This record gives sequence, C-alpha cells and structure tokens, in this order.
Amino acid sequence: MSVTVYKNAQFPNEKTTTNFVVEGTKFVQVGGDTSTFEKSADVKVVDLKGKLTIPPFADAHIHLDYVYTANLPTHETSSGTLFEAIDNWSESKSKLTVDAIKSRAYIAIKQQISHGVQYVRTHVDVTDPNFTALKAMLEIKEQLKDYMEIQLVAFPQEGYYAYKGGADLVEEALKQGADVVGGIPHFEFTREDGVKSVEKGFELAMKYNKLLDFHCDETDDEQSRFSESIAALTYFNGLQGRTAASHTCAMGSYNNAYAFKMMTKYKKAGLNFIVCPTENCYLQGRYDSYPKRRGISRVDELTRNGLNVSFAQDSISDPWYPLGNGNLMHQLDFGLHLSHMMSVDEIKDSLKFVTSNGAKTMCVQDYGIKDGNTANFVVLDEDNVFDAVRNTASTILSVRQGKVIMEKAPETVLTKYDF
Repeated sequence: MSVTVYKNAQFPNEKTTTNFVVEGTKFVQVGGDTSTFEKSADVKVVDLKGKLTIPPFADAHIHLDYVYTANLPTHETSSGTLFEAIDNWSESKSKLTVDAIKSRAYIAIKQQISHGVQYVRTHVDVTDPNFTALKAMLEIKEQLKDYMEIQLVAFPQEGYYAYKGGADLVEEALKQGADVVGGIPHFEFTREDGVKSVEKGFELAMKYNKLLDFHCDETDDEQSRFSESIAALTYFNGLQGRTAASHTCAMGSYNNAYAFKMMTKYKKAGLNFIVCPTENCYLQGRYDSYPKRRGISRVDELTRNGLNVSFAQDSISDPWYPLGNGNLMHQLDFGLHLSHMMSVDEIKDSLKFVTSNGAKTMCVQDYGIKDGNTANFVVLDEDNVFDAVRNTASTILSVRQGKVIMEKAPETVLTKYDF
C-alpha cells in the first residue's frame, strides 16, 4: 500500500506548518513527528512549502444539465429575469440529448476539478417525461465517482403542479436513483400550490429516505415566505440537518420583525441555507429602478444566529446566467462583498462557506483532514486564509482518496521590475 508524507502544510489560521501521512486512501497521521515514515525507502515525501492546505471545496448547488446552453436557439434571456429564463428553457429543453448534456457537463466538471471542487450537488430537471437529463447525470455520477462525489436532486424546474404530472415525475426520478428531493414552490401558480408542493416534497423524502433541497423564495417579493413552511415541516418531522433552502432571496426584502422571528424557527429546524452570490445578484432586483436590491439572503444574520450557510456556483453559462466557471473562491469573494462580511475576523473564518458548510449541507460524513478519514484535500497557492481570499487563490493540488487528480504549477511572475 502506497504511503506519502506531506510536509509543511499550512492549515487555516494555524501559526506553524503541519506534516501528515497518507497511507492508501486514508489519513493515518495528521501532525506530530513523521520521521519514522520518512525513513522507509518506498515512502514518497512531498513538500507543500507552507501552502494553505484545506478540505476540498463543496459546491452544494449547481445545474450541470444546463451548463453551456446560454447561446442555444431560444435560450437567450433578454430581460435577465428568472422567470423568462425558465420559460426559454421550457421551450427548448426537449431538443437536448443525453450525449449533448454529458458532453457539456464534462467540460464544466473538469473546470470544477481544476478549482479544487470534489463534492457537488446538482439539480437535475425532471419535468421531462423522457428523463433525458437524469439519464445523463446518472451515468456521469457513476463514471466520475473516483474524481467527485455527486448528489443528484430530482428538481421539477417547472413545478410539482404548475407542470402537469410534475409530482409523479419527481417520485419516478427518486426511484431511478436521484439522491435528493427538490422543489420550486415560488414558481407554482398559487401560494396554496406552493405550500402543497413543499408538503409533497417532504412526503416523498420520508417515503424514500432522501434529503431535501428546495429552490426557495428566489424572488424580491417580500410576501414569498415558503422558507417558513420548509422550516416547520423539517422541525415537526425530525429532519433537522437534512433539509436545505436554496437562494432565499426574498429574505433580503422581509421586514425585520418577521425576519428575526424566523431566525429562531430556522435554528430549531436546523435548516441549511445555500446562497449563489453571482447568480442571485444578477437575476434579482430586475423589477427595481433605484435603489436596486442585491437579491442576497441575510447571510450575516443567518451566520450570527448559528445557521449553516454555504455559497455555490448555481450556473455556468446557461439561460439564467451567462458567466461562471466553477471557481468557488470567486463565489466566496462575491458573497463576502454582497453580505458586508469584510472584517478581518470574518475573512479569516470565511473558507467554511465553500468547504465544510457545503459538505455539511450535503450530509457528507467522511470529511476533513484528520486521522482515519479518507485522504481528500486541496492545496491553494497562498500561505494564509486572508491572502487566499483577497487574491482569490487558485488550487494547485487536489488529492482524492489518496491519489492526485489535479496538479498545477504555482503562478510565477516572469516580469522583472526596476523598483
């Protein structure tokens, strides 16, 4: 069994570097004296040279079946609104094929891997009786299991009830292998149907023992309050920690009395929150003149109240968002700016939004650099958290199950200065 000693790893906010040992697929010693291992002739020694070493990035919200479709016929969105993008997608998604979806998804996944992402939750549109996207993503999940842990959300992009038979399609997707129950209550025709869709999602999750992740209140409408239904059903069904509310943009428009009441309810429910900074601020505020709302959930207040919040990519060049490249350090940069979380202490504590918090949302059990865990980690091209965030540091090494899956040379400046 192969043994590698990694020397001089800089863990976040530690004063000194640490050595650790990987044997086969596991961390067998993190910290302490590794000289006994180093003396063995067949042991590989890798000097990390004080570079920041962290658990892998976890992207808890993306749509890999949509990537690189922004320029397809009828997909271009002129208004920049969420609902126009959904309409455009609805008109043309039936023309996509399994091979086309897989081809585009592979490009995006390679980008994610190059940025140190090893955990991904992707929403898969199942409001399609042919399950074209689900078939594609089930194949990808199996084919790439040595590179990335992928969770598939049975996501009814056009609604449980706004789309005829949507609820049945979600259930069938779970039978076919989807890992998570999705939903989009704010897209249903009525408030009542929205609540009904949340209730149906919980019914399915308990029937098939699945996690839940709802697109929730992705609007500037201060009356969009489906997170309260999700929190209540999570709490009363004992599903704390197993449910996520994605986006929750409307929270930025709630009156403070209501918002602060809900903080206690969210906490009792152990609700996870996922914010997609670039997409949320791009899509929201479209109906405003000035002042324009950011469309970002109350990340600072949720965090101060002990709620688990993660940042995610959401889109890579699709009808909802024209840019994106899978780099969660970019999402972290936007998220901190938009959330006004820019104190030195907040910045030094911020990597959690794109690493451990996302993994917690996904209910990943075997996560973190510690003895006995699977040897999954990444190395950034900086030596401290503050500068890594400030410079949106690139990932220069990604190790999964003890094997290097991606490696880059650190950036080198060749220009010579005269000062």
